Amino acid sequence: MSHTSAADRPLTKVGLIGVLGVVYGDIGTSPLYALRESLTYFSHDGIERWEILGLLSLIFWSLMLTVTIKYVLFVLRADNKGEGGVLALMALAQRHAHTDRGRWLLALVGIAGAALFFGDGIITPAISVLSAVEGLKVISPAFEELVIPIALGILLALFLVQWKGTGSMGLVFGPICAVWFGVLGLLGLIEVVKQPGVLIALSPHFAIAFCAHYKLAAFIAFGAVVLAVTGAEALYADMGHFGRKPIRVAWIGFVLPALALNYFGQGALILSEPEAIENPFFLLAPEWFRLPLVVLATAATVIASQAMITGAYSIARQCVQLGFLPRLQVVHTSETEQGQIYMPQVNVMLLIGVVILVLEFKDSSSLAAAYGLAVTGTFLCTSCLAVLVFRRAFGWSWLAVVGVMGPLWLLDAAFFVSTALKIPQGGYVPLVLGIVLFALMLTWKQGRELLFARFRQDSLPLKSFIARLPQSRTLRVPGIAVFMTGQADFVPAALLHNLKHNKVLHERVLFVTVINEDIPRTEQRREVTELGPNIHRVILRYGFQESPNIPKELEALREFGIPFEPMQASYFLGRETVVAAAVPKMSRWRQWVFTLLSRNAISATEFFRIPSDRVVELGVRVAI
Repeated sequence: MSHTSAADRPLTKVGLIGVLGVVYGDIGTSPLYALRESLTYFSHDGIERWEILGLLSLIFWSLMLTVTIKYVLFVLRADNKGEGGVLALMALAQRHAHTDRGRWLLALVGIAGAALFFGDGIITPAISVLSAVEGLKVISPAFEELVIPIALGILLALFLVQWKGTGSMGLVFGPICAVWFGVLGLLGLIEVVKQPGVLIALSPHFAIAFCAHYKLAAFIAFGAVVLAVTGAEALYADMGHFGRKPIRVAWIGFVLPALALNYFGQGALILSEPEAIENPFFLLAPEWFRLPLVVLATAATVIASQAMITGAYSIARQCVQLGFLPRLQVVHTSETEQGQIYMPQVNVMLLIGVVILVLEFKDSSSLAAAYGLAVTGTFLCTSCLAVLVFRRAFGWSWLAVVGVMGPLWLLDAAFFVSTALKIPQGGYVPLVLGIVLFALMLTWKQGRELLFARFRQDSLPLKSFIARLPQSRTLRVPGIAVFMTGQADFVPAALLHNLKHNKVLHERVLFVTVINEDIPRTEQRREVTELGPNIHRVILRYGFQESPNIPKELEALREFGIPFEPMQASYFLGRETVVAAAVPKMSRWRQWVFTLLSRNAISATEFFRIPSDRVVELGVRVAI
């Protein structure tokens, strides 16, 4: 079942080129290391023909089942107002949950998926760039000592130019990736023509025979085969940028054939020259083309890394808007494109993580062990959420849901278990990172809920306050007071403090509440209610792909007949200081984490783009 949405955009050449540069950068660099790592586990006592064919068949059918069938045919249907990604899917699933407990469980799955995505975002640049630069060792062993310094230099430069935005870089990304996929397919095709017998591995019989022979040991192969499908989640996460059709057409018409040809070409090369197992990708190329291929591969891996970094910014902003992370600085790098953002704190954390990984693991083979767990964990989270969405949102029968998603979920689970076996070799990296981020996000979400519950408990209802205002004979002074409040029905603490100390109320009062919706972008932004003479409640709604701009929205209130002069407005904000209650609702360590996150959040002034010279901050102590 399909449905019409913002994701159903027309197919254009520009869209197709953009898809190649952004969506398929990660999965397009997998041939650099995926087959090599798969074969390495079974090559200690020599590798036989049936083993090579079995692993090729496993890689091909993983691409078919996980990417083509699961993501391209089915998961791309589950868009949230045109947007994709694990958090958009979580928000869509929550809308169809029947109980608060169910919504909370879905939130846990979404948080886990987002946390693992960040792990993927750190490992992808490290392994991709390292694997490309390692091509220099194929050209000459003398380059071995230069691999790490060159890789670090490239990665450092990549992160340091992020502040400029992806618009200018994006113009060349698509064409470079188009050349990259063309070269992948051509190099593979040349070798397949020499050894056409390798194509019998297209039959799933060889994959099944390989698993039947190795039984449980086949899980080890699965842990390396999954490297061929890393980046599949990007198809779904980037749907909001390009729409379904360009993603599907580019995959089926160009990317999948290029990848399959390259993998089969590498297999054919190893069948004829077993020593090529050392680095089958670069040895596919004739000697004169290897240095240009290293340069092209490095460019492709930089593009793959850029796509993951941009994705990390997007997921981080969604986490902030959905209440899973504290306020973070969002810099808009384009005046016309809403999605082009730069987040300095996220950029610094990613850079530190990538540099540590390169220095700790030193080569792409070691990093491969760390890679799979983050990817397969996100796959599982997406599959679990998709089951509910297809059942509840699309009205599929349980038979259809289990028949379609059941086998795909089992494949994801097999991939996850296989990568979990590599925890001692490096799989602990995304696991530890994921657990830490999961704990941080959960603590922030619960802490904010406790904070709002305390506010509601201690605050005065707004209606009764407005009703008593005429009898209080409060002095009204010229100007506009804007009170930012998270609780639209209660009197902000900042107002009570202002009345207590200054004993005046401004001539015009606006109570402004920002509500973050579980949709990408809202159609109905402003909602205005008159509470009393020159006193209005303003509710501003934002989607998780949008960034608030309060002064701009308040100036637009003129259409409601409310005159707003920016130079006459004073913004009153409460700054909460969290203290432990007599009977704490959170454990001490989580309170400490919540307080630390609160202190390091950027100020509401900066986040809401309020002029700092118009702000009055009043401290509030809150016990939770």
